[in-house]
Amino acid sequence: MVLTKSSARLSGIDAARGIALFGMMSTHVFPLYVPGTAEASWIGLTFAGRSSALFAVVAGIGLALLTGGSRQHTGSALSSDRRGIAARAVVIAVVALMLGGLETNIAVILFHYAVLFLMALPFVSLPFSKLIWWAAGWTLLSPVAAFLLRPWVQRSVNPSELDGNPIVEDFLQPWTLLADITVTGYYPALQWLSYLLIGMAIGRLKLSAARVQLALLLGGVALAAVAKLISGVLLGPLGGLQALQQTPDGQRFNIEAMLDVSLSSLDQTGSWWWLAVSAPHSGAPLDLLHTVGTSAAVVGLCLLATRRISSLLLPLSAPGAITLTLYSLHVWIMSLVDMQQPVPDPEPVYWLQVALFVGLGLLLHKLSARGPLEYVTAGASEVARSPRARSQK
Repeated sequence: MVLTKSSARLSGIDAARGIALFGMMSTHVFPLYVPGTAEASWIGLTFAGRSSALFAVVAGIGLALLTGGSRQHTGSALSSDRRGIAARAVVIAVVALMLGGLETNIAVILFHYAVLFLMALPFVSLPFSKLIWWAAGWTLLSPVAAFLLRPWVQRSVNPSELDGNPIVEDFLQPWTLLADITVTGYYPALQWLSYLLIGMAIGRLKLSAARVQLALLLGGVALAAVAKLISGVLLGPLGGLQALQQTPDGQRFNIEAMLDVSLSSLDQTGSWWWLAVSAPHSGAPLDLLHTVGTSAAVVGLCLLATRRISSLLLPLSAPGAITLTLYSLHVWIMSLVDMQQPVPDPEPVYWLQVALFVGLGLLLHKLSARGPLEYVTAGASEVARSPRARSQK
């Protein structure tokens, strides 16, 4: 998942990636609701939806930095970059399919992540001035497209979503796989491309400049707050929540309680008011805008914190530099934990993993080494980037 070269790495970006990793892990380990109630836990309130969005935004930043950052590559260098990104996507997809075979309750993001890399390839040649407009338009319009497509997909594709994480056998039902990855699944690529485009636009800025870092922090906080405020007005005084409670799923589930945690399990059809929510994993415009804002704020804060002392956030940036390895290890560990009876206490399950991952990150940082899966992806990328390898095809 690390896309930046070590010589050009900004430790603040790695730290943001580390926050995303540990935040996502917390939602896999701890309950998202206070046990026995419909009240969201502090983990659900803080990390649900925001951590995975940060993960995707930072991926977009990595793509931009890999293709030159504020001095973007052109010509043969850009073609080489595209081949390298595509090769990374293939390796990540293979890892994802292997993890998909594990018995786990985690919605593994990696296959969707790989697809998003491929979807982003046409945009890596764009400068900030064009990327920001594409990002804004995609963020606002892709949820509308998904809302219109979802009923048609559900009628036309049977089943319309996968029963679990993608595995190799799912290629035998290609239309279901395509529908799940792009529209009906937990991380619908149609809307989630917004995060990569926003990240790529951010990565085209001069991220070492203090004014850019401060703008990301303050602008991100403002955007996140405004998105929540608009959603609150639409759902409250303007009657959106009441309308949603009249939909089939609104009558079956406690939507008001789910708005703080996730709407991923609901069938968001039958009312245009679904586009007014800002709930995690709803994929609505205000959800995307809110999580883009929180992601930009975290990136800006991490960059500011590491301006003078790049190692200030080392316990976050060191594991953040090897997230493909650590995320995969986390999924494997949790597949073992999920098999235990009785279910272990989440506190030691989480904090032992954090301690292990920080320790591994610091060790590899000290050795100036990559994680094993980062070595594989980097190797595949270098082979694909090589003009010689291309001429031998």
